[in-house]
Amino acid sequence: MIDPVTGFVYPDPWVQACTSPEALDLAASGLGVLTANGTVLRRGFTTGTTAAAAAKAAVLSLRSPCTGVSLTLPCGLAVRVLAEGSDGCGTCRKDPGDYRDDVTGGILIRARAVIGSETVVIAGDGIGRYTRDTPRFRAGDAAISEVARRSIERAVKEACREIGVEGAHVTLDLPDGRVVAERTLNSRVGIVGGISLLGTTGLVEPWDDHLAESVTERIGHADRVVLTTGRIGLAHARRRYPDWEVVLVGGRIGEGLAAVRGEAVLFGLPALILKHLWPGILERFRYPTVEELMVRPEAKEAIDRAFRETTARYPGLQVVLIDRTGRIIAEGP
Repeated sequence: MIDPVTGFVYPDPWVQACTSPEALDLAASGLGVLTANGTVLRRGFTTGTTAAAAAKAAVLSLRSPCTGVSLTLPCGLAVRVLAEGSDGCGTCRKDPGDYRDDVTGGILIRARAVIGSETVVIAGDGIGRYTRDTPRFRAGDAAISEVARRSIERAVKEACREIGVEGAHVTLDLPDGRVVAERTLNSRVGIVGGISLLGTTGLVEPWDDHLAESVTERIGHADRVVLTTGRIGLAHARRRYPDWEVVLVGGRIGEGLAAVRGEAVLFGLPALILKHLWPGILERFRYPTVEELMVRPEAKEAIDRAFRETTARYPGLQVVLIDRTGRIIAEGP
């Protein structure tokens, strides 16, 4: 059995340990994650997916009320999401799945739609905005990732085709966005006024301690393993290392590296990797984020120092840093 989201082939003992056909079906669909002892943990939906569902429900409700919408997630899965729509107003509550520490879990996203000549998505109250320029956003931009925005716009266009109109103007807002944002790290990266709409795959991983045990077991059994911190790294690592075991560890880099028994590569975007290899990197260069540091002249000095730290802490570990297109920024030590 293969996880359609990550491409991981579940070991037969894991499959055999699961006694629930329904749970196995959930894992096979990609909406669940099978763990080593046979337990299946449910994936949730990201803020981007939740916003897309609310937006689609709002547009569809211009024709008739609805109680759910069909979406194609950025990872390619077709799903049905519960969302209410009536008289041009759509709402969807974020489903965190079995990720117990999801601070945005349960938040309500509301969308209001009016027919227009083209598709326009407007960020309203409760969606954060950048206070300064960054490599990908300008000051004043809404905190909506490119993948999330494309997902929302696609959902709106699908709904417009379904009800037979050229386009719609959809305004998104989050009644509790400002309050929930206080429990996030948004202010540290220059985002104020609300939460971010994000989601590379459209799904939230259930990263509890139980799942971490299964991840470290995968790492420990691999002769050659690539540890990656996110979905972008995961996709490019599979292409670059087709014969290696590629494991998504997220922010649990230390746990992943501790489980390594053979050859290992740490691969992905710089932020989490450099902060793990050199915890004092941002204090040293006085930038709010690694992403902002990477476009400055000091980036080479920062990477060189982090690679020296790697040699001391993890002898034999190879590190490959990439940008969002998969281009290699640096590799070493």
